[in-house]
Amino acid sequence: MDSNAEFGGTEARARLESSLLKKVDARMSILILIYILNYIDRNSAAAARLRGFEKDLDLNDFQFATVLSILYVGYILMQIPSNMCLNYIGKPSLYLPGCMAIWGVISISTGFTTNYYGALWTRFFLGFVEAAFFPGALFLISKWYKRNELSQRIAFLSCGSLISNAFGSLLASGILSGMEGKSGYAAWSRWLFFIEGAVTVVVAIFAVFILPDFPETSRVWLTPSEKALAIRRMIEDLGPASTEEGDEQNHFAGLLMTLGDGKVWVLALALTSIVASLSFNSYFPTLCATLGYSPTLTLLLCAPPWIFATVVALLVSRHSDSTNERCRHIVFPLCFGIFGFVLAMSTMNIAVRYISLFLMAQSYAGFICFLAWASGSVSQPPVKRASALALINCVSQFGNIAGS
Repeated sequence: MDSNAEFGGTEARARLESSLLKKVDARMSILILIYILNYIDRNSAAAARLRGFEKDLDLNDFQFATVLSILYVGYILMQIPSNMCLNYIGKPSLYLPGCMAIWGVISISTGFTTNYYGALWTRFFLGFVEAAFFPGALFLISKWYKRNELSQRIAFLSCGSLISNAFGSLLASGILSGMEGKSGYAAWSRWLFFIEGAVTVVVAIFAVFILPDFPETSRVWLTPSEKALAIRRMIEDLGPASTEEGDEQNHFAGLLMTLGDGKVWVLALALTSIVASLSFNSYFPTLCATLGYSPTLTLLLCAPPWIFATVVALLVSRHSDSTNERCRHIVFPLCFGIFGFVLAMSTMNIAVRYISLFLMAQSYAGFICFLAWASGSVSQPPVKRASALALINCVSQFGNIAGS
């Protein structure tokens, strides 16, 4: 029996599938904005460093590095429980925006910190709540798209972090320059965190009405035929177990399956190595500052390398999907990144050092392709995939701790 008969035949199914993907893509696009804000809130401390964050809180270099890295401790602790909870609830449209609103409030509270321990605690809890987003977003995407559609969608999502590195620096530059001393407060300590945190909370409210749930739990915005096709697509791609309802599964058993799968640990170790090589991101404004320009111009100079990285990532991921090849698309950008590190270490020439920042930034293209590879490699059942994606991303954050 023709599997397309219930959708009116092959041509009718193709038209319905095109309509479905357009609807899903439109709703998923809010994830890019959320990820931009996720990274902006995370990287605010690095930008604030250029305008007295360390001096006003009386931090030494080791304490500042600890403030940066403590975020990833909270990030690691919460990822696996968060994804298990997301799969059980089955309502990403409520869960992810709710977590987003909370981390926005925590980001705002950073403006109230007056010492090292205050900064340490706010950064820890910021990472604890932010942990819900990225593995949750990967899991949500993997529930809607087939494996040969993943790389480009994950690229669009991950480009949120690259865009945030570019425009987050521009935003920080404007706030730090224009708000200094307003109402008697230093720009870093109040306005930078207050403005960015408040924007996060507002976007979270809108995200509740835009973000889709899982194919099995989505309701109003899909027609019955579109919903049936969304479920059928995942059955054809991953098997019947890929569409089981979250509350019908043993989540602890899913975690045990993940922990016992050697492939998951190999993927986690590989991603940890990649993340460690990308941890320069936490110090990117500081790296730009070595060029010798003013703080405002330094933040402006941070933008072009990340815009370039965004373009490269989109092109590489698109080509990776079209050719169904992952390895070379992961390795080549990382090799160019290594070349960028060597350039930065070997010369004091300003132009060459700035070019090296472009080469470092574009290595994120390999990271993005690896995420698509990992997402498509752990297929079923959903409780295992939720735990596996969280575990892979969770373990990889040790690379950020070591890098910081």
